[in-house]
Amino acid sequence: MSEQSSQAKSASSANSGRRRFLGTSATGAVALALAAGTRSFAEDGEDSGTKAQPNGGVHSGGDLIRIGLIGCGGRGTGAAGQALRADKNCQLVAMADAFDDRLELSLRSLSQTEDLAKKIDVPPERRFVGFDAYKQLLESGVDVVLLATPPHFRPLHLAAAIAADKHVFAEKPVAVDAPGVRSVLETCRLAKQKNLSVVSGLCLRYSYGFQELVRRIHDGGIGDIHTLQANDYRGGIWIKPRQADWTDMHWQMRNWYYFTWLSGDFNVEQHVHFLDVCAWVMGNEYPVRAIGMGGRQVRTGPEFGNIFDHHSVVYEYANGAKLFSNTRQMRGCKNDMSAQAVGSGGRANLNERQGGLYLDAKSRWTYEGPENNIYQTEHDEMFAAIRAGQPINNGDYMARSTLLAIMGRMATYTGQQISWEQAMNSQEDLTPPAYEWGPLAAPPVAVPGETKFV
Repeated sequence: MSEQSSQAKSASSANSGRRRFLGTSATGAVALALAAGTRSFAEDGEDSGTKAQPNGGVHSGGDLIRIGLIGCGGRGTGAAGQALRADKNCQLVAMADAFDDRLELSLRSLSQTEDLAKKIDVPPERRFVGFDAYKQLLESGVDVVLLATPPHFRPLHLAAAIAADKHVFAEKPVAVDAPGVRSVLETCRLAKQKNLSVVSGLCLRYSYGFQELVRRIHDGGIGDIHTLQANDYRGGIWIKPRQADWTDMHWQMRNWYYFTWLSGDFNVEQHVHFLDVCAWVMGNEYPVRAIGMGGRQVRTGPEFGNIFDHHSVVYEYANGAKLFSNTRQMRGCKNDMSAQAVGSGGRANLNERQGGLYLDAKSRWTYEGPENNIYQTEHDEMFAAIRAGQPINNGDYMARSTLLAIMGRMATYTGQQISWEQAMNSQEDLTPPAYEWGPLAAPPVAVPGETKFV
């Protein structure tokens, strides 16, 4: 099926609901994601969510677990590989994406990976393309669904998957606006009632080293925390030049990262990792207010959509502790992806790549335990939980940490101080008027002091 014919086929049903399907990601990430079975933060723990009661272990024996992938970009392809490696008797049986070329590239890459090829059975009749592709996939007999589309669509796909009684791996973040966060929270409550697993792509919570470090912090290793800092300084990412036959919607979906309605802006899409670590360190307590600044200094052209290229946010907790969050995407600058916590009795380095994970208090402790592939571990634990009939539910923290990032964006876009209650109850819905392959005006760039909080 050609891309244009698949678009025409899908357009007739595009108005039947809001927050519909999209799956596309950076093409260059596919082979890299599969080669080592991992991903990097640029592509884009301990289970501190609530575990439900046993569901009887529907797959506790040797039953085949059938996997479906929704969103066949680099991240989705990597997640599929990790899922297939997580269980001896599982199989990828269905795939869905907005674009047939993305789906076919993903399937080809997976099929050519030596240790995965025999676990893939996705015939043409189980390759679904278009806005309603997720619905068709959920009706294809899958047991587990991997959600790896751009974040805007996560609330809809998660709700549909849980309604269809599927276990879910949900890549981060899980929404781009407060209505989406509220939807995810409600869906995850339903998942608990149904004893279905919802595992988050906030993978640092699955790191053995981070688990041990956070445990020591919670045990008083650095005293009472009064300051946290989270930096995400990096260069630019891919961009796909507009083609002559692309409609507005086509162009925006191909370049989803640069549009807030699709990605949430990069402080949400990427920086949510370290913001979530800070939330974890604080015992899953979230700040009561945020104020900040941001803008576009380097990525100023229309090809960069409407996201910012820098954000700086100060979050304040109820006890007066502060989290300083800084993000930047500019080429030619020094990169820094790190987090630290400072308490009354010392400090903790929350970055295994820069000096290791350590506490510096009365004496220095450095994590020297086993290392694990955190991207693989989150899938290993999910499939083991399904087999054991002991579902994992990461829903609460994955939704609230997503809102933590969105709250920062609200502060930088408006230039106003935003409370947690304001953020959670915001009525701003970033969904476009319709999901059609035709005209769609590019959203305006926010102007602090002029852009209003909704």
